[in-house]
Amino acid sequence: MTARALMVLGTTSGAGKSWLATALCRWLARQGLKVAPFKAQNMSNNARVVPGLAGGLGEIGSAQYFQALAARVAPEVRMNPVLLKPERDTASQVVVLGEVRADLAQLPWRERSERLWPFAREALHGLMAEHDVVVIEGAGSPAEINLHASDYVNMRTAREANAACLLVTDIDRGGAFAHLYGTHQLLPAAERALLRGFVLNRFRGDAGLLAPGPEQLRALTGVPTLAVLPLWRGHGLPEEDGVFDDAPSGPADGLRIAVVTYPRISNLDEFQPLRAMPGVRLRWARSVAELDGADWIVLPGSKHTSGDLAWLRAQGMAAAIERHAAAGGAVLGICGGLQMLGEALVDPQGVDAGEPATLPGLELLPLVTHFEPPKLLRCTRARFGAVGGAWAALSGVGFDGYEIRHGRSSGAADVALHNAEGEPIGWQRGSVLGLYAHGLFESDAALHALFGASVRTLDSVFDGLADFIDARFEPGSLLRLIARQGPSR
Repeated sequence: MTARALMVLGTTSGAGKSWLATALCRWLARQGLKVAPFKAQNMSNNARVVPGLAGGLGEIGSAQYFQALAARVAPEVRMNPVLLKPERDTASQVVVLGEVRADLAQLPWRERSERLWPFAREALHGLMAEHDVVVIEGAGSPAEINLHASDYVNMRTAREANAACLLVTDIDRGGAFAHLYGTHQLLPAAERALLRGFVLNRFRGDAGLLAPGPEQLRALTGVPTLAVLPLWRGHGLPEEDGVFDDAPSGPADGLRIAVVTYPRISNLDEFQPLRAMPGVRLRWARSVAELDGADWIVLPGSKHTSGDLAWLRAQGMAAAIERHAAAGGAVLGICGGLQMLGEALVDPQGVDAGEPATLPGLELLPLVTHFEPPKLLRCTRARFGAVGGAWAALSGVGFDGYEIRHGRSSGAADVALHNAEGEPIGWQRGSVLGLYAHGLFESDAALHALFGASVRTLDSVFDGLADFIDARFEPGSLLRLIARQGPSR
């Protein structure tokens, strides 16, 4: 391996690893370095379609997709060789180098980890052989002592890459110094030696009030605090794993859009542009009360369509959505959301439900969805035909998106969207629109058609992240982190 490795670890989930790794990818790329992101294993239902091995297509976690764009390199499956997509509380789909591996999903956790590590290790070596720097993201905490022996995502990867490691903590939660010290102390001595800096993230107030905490922490551990990063809500990068900041965004008198947030929501990162759209009030809805007063109701993707549909019914939200549509209110379903809007979900092999089932849908679109084991992955160039009602502004609009699904839908609804091959991938009836293509709100043309405005480009978001850390890390510390510290393994 020839590359240097810089790794971002966290004291907890949600500490800011993905955000910081993305910022580092752009900062290092701006130094003229060839940079690649890497995360050995990601657990997320937010995924993107990217080039796979042998000329095919695969999927990786959205975080590594955005990190690759920040690094100015093409995303590919080696950047996230293992992706776990939770389907139920006790089951996840296992995706290895972009492809579903049903055989590995059945293995016990520790045995599965040992089977997965060789794939991750080979991918890491390949990226390090082809780049100047690999920015590695950890998962959760590296100091989960009950899992440490089988955890290959954190310190096993760090040792393999001889990585200089940053440990980031969310100081807004409280207990940051205890989190940093406790994590340091629970690691074996050889792994502690890889920790090169602490980062305090999401700080509010006067940084001078932190003293003498960082100095005392360094005296105890030998590790300096290299940066204090203020809380920054408007950075523009989608959250990786869920709705971290679920407060409504936008003006109270704006167009009110409610995105239904069911338990197995997927690909929610595609709604990030709506949070910054002028004149839009975006709300994440988990109850009937949070649907009240909405102009648009959006049913996003789902990794467990039948389960999330059952949840909608149990919450009383299904009936509220039906009343909204009956009154002429706009409803948009994307992928799994589209499937819920149909008349029935037919799953003879238990691909979605876990066991053979045929379930009724919301019956807002005259479509029936059949689930099949082969997963359809494709990058999609789509164009709307004639669209009516609340969605009329989209007529003739084209956009580039992607599809990740097991379901295939057909029926008597009016076709609203075709892909470049002429296949129907979107349907409408009245105020209800369903699409299989993700990415509508990431299209500048679609945003202009719907709202008459646009938002910051992703490229400007990445540059903003890089500027932010450049101004707040100890001067020279980032380049020192990637200086050679010893032979690579």
